[in-house]
Amino acid sequence: MTDKHQPLKPGNVVAHGLDVVDMADFTRLMNEQADDFLDRYFTRGELTTADEGGNRIERLASRFAIKEAVLKALGTGWGDGIAFTDVEVVSQRTGAPTVVLHRRLVAIADEQGIVRWLVSASHTTMVAMASVIALAS
Repeated sequence: MTDKHQPLKPGNVVAHGLDVVDMADFTRLMNEQADDFLDRYFTRGELTTADEGGNRIERLASRFAIKEAVLKALGTGWGDGIAFTDVEVVSQRTGAPTVVLHRRLVAIADEQGIVRWLVSASHTTMVAMASVIALAS
């Protein structure tokens, strides 16, 4: 058992978030509210990246799951001044996803000592899922 008052060492896990998106529900939402939905939940960069290659809806659902998982890990949810676009999913040079936080989420992550994210996501024609781990310095 560790003392919660011990200083965190580099790479210590601060939080974990997990989310699963049902592709049928997500596709229906995309078809019914496409214009409003896209700008409300995704940044221009995320939309551009999702357009590269096939499976656009699956790629967007995966990014949506990552955003939800990050908000769960931070313990904030969305609303109360926090938008889905405050979590931006970007690709590293390797193609692996990572996140960049914006606005209030930057301060919230700083307060929690979070300096880095480990992101894993996958999708099929039925589900998209994401797991994120917040690491301290």
